Amino acid sequence: MAQARLGPGRVHHCMRTIGQCELALELTAERVLERRAFGRYLSEFSNVQDWIAESRLEIDQARLLVLRSAWELDRTDADPAQLRAHIAAIKVVAARLQSRVVDRAIQAFGAMGLSPDTPLAYLWSWGRALHLMDGPDEVHLRSVARHELARARKRLGAGSAWFTTPEQMSAAPRLR
Repeated sequence: MAQARLGPGRVHHCMRTIGQCELALELTAERVLERRAFGRYLSEFSNVQDWIAESRLEIDQARLLVLRSAWELDRTDADPAQLRAHIAAIKVVAARLQSRVVDRAIQAFGAMGLSPDTPLAYLWSWGRALHLMDGPDEVHLRSVARHELARARKRLGAGSAWFTTPEQMSAAPRLR
């Protein structure tokens, strides 16, 4: 019974994490438009633009992974092993996402990002806790790896068509 509730609970935690990362990104974008360093707005520095772009890409990637997991969770014909692997994957992805996005936000805010004047310090500590809640990331990574290895065992040898055979190696080269 408890296992049946873990999946939806983890999806919920991951979606909440994505929302918190959206907030951190919004705050970051606004802050870099108003904060100046070395005579320029932070938004003019290419590395800060990279932070914003990376955060957007990572949030959207995580959202799609979580939505796929939620969709599979709702399907009655879903493969339970695959579903467990996807739930484990989103748990790791969400924790890593929050750590990276909020860390970039704190960097953009400077010392203010660590103060209670913004929600960033709270979001960072929540993100750090996500790495441990419901089991450490390493346990979930192992679940994903075991699922992938089980899939590979079922199709063992199917990828050999992609390799160059000894006969092909010894043949004269074909030029077009």
